[in-house]
Amino acid sequence: MLAFLYVALRFIHFGALMLIFGNALYCAWLAPSSLQRLLLRRFQSQQQFAALISAVAALLMFGVQSGQMGNGWGDVLRPSVWHGVLGTQFGGVWLWQMVLAMLTAGVAWLAPHKASRLLLLAMGQFVLLAGVGHAAMNDGAEGALQRLNHALHLLCAAAWLGGLLPLLFCMQLAKGRWQTAAIYTMMHFSRVGHYAVAGVLLTGILNTLFILGFTLPWQTDYGQLLLFKCALVVMMVVIALANRYFLVPRFRPEAGREKQIFIRMTQAEVVLGALVLAAVSLFATWEPF
Repeated sequence: MLAFLYVALRFIHFGALMLIFGNALYCAWLAPSSLQRLLLRRFQSQQQFAALISAVAALLMFGVQSGQMGNGWGDVLRPSVWHGVLGTQFGGVWLWQMVLAMLTAGVAWLAPHKASRLLLLAMGQFVLLAGVGHAAMNDGAEGALQRLNHALHLLCAAAWLGGLLPLLFCMQLAKGRWQTAAIYTMMHFSRVGHYAVAGVLLTGILNTLFILGFTLPWQTDYGQLLLFKCALVVMMVVIALANRYFLVPRFRPEAGREKQIFIRMTQAEVVLGALVLAAVSLFATWEPF
């Protein structure tokens, strides 16, 4: 039960962080100044509750991990076990993860207009996530390269998946007085998205090589779920390419069938992304072999 709860909290934590990162990316970087204030108002409540959920999930994950390292539920809330966990590599990294999560929640509630601060705090949390789990399995120079690669993988994934919901909102704005600014923002995201998708694929391949080498244990649960995750990512790439190079060139000023298909395809991409997060949250807790 503790293991299932930890996986569920990982999924919630990942999802909330990606939402914070994606919203802040649009407000602080992708959108022109004429649109930033509107986006800040639109995303304010999302950012506040996502930051709160992320902070609570981070705190709960530490307690659940204490129970897993200890003797079960009785050690989840035992300070002496917490102290022992803080002495581990996971605990040393996760302490700062919790600190940044609470700082993020504070900024989201007290200074919601500071999108650049939220973006930097979310980036910091993704970098810290590269210091736990399979990314921390190697030491020395190889370990440092692995953690750097995994941090880049998480940031690219956050830019891609985290930017999809704001993209849907910009699609709604692509008419009337906000049309020019919304289209500019979506095209800016499209350019960034190319690098993000390429980064996810490249760093994902390198992550697999760091963890498994050149042999994939097809017969294990880990290997099969990894393949399932890769298939989902390929489907997301196909949708992204179809949206950008087939549907977007066929957009017309008036509402058309292509725009509706674009919205449905992007919604499907969001669902596939959520399934990827669920798969990662699960097999990242399993032994590779």
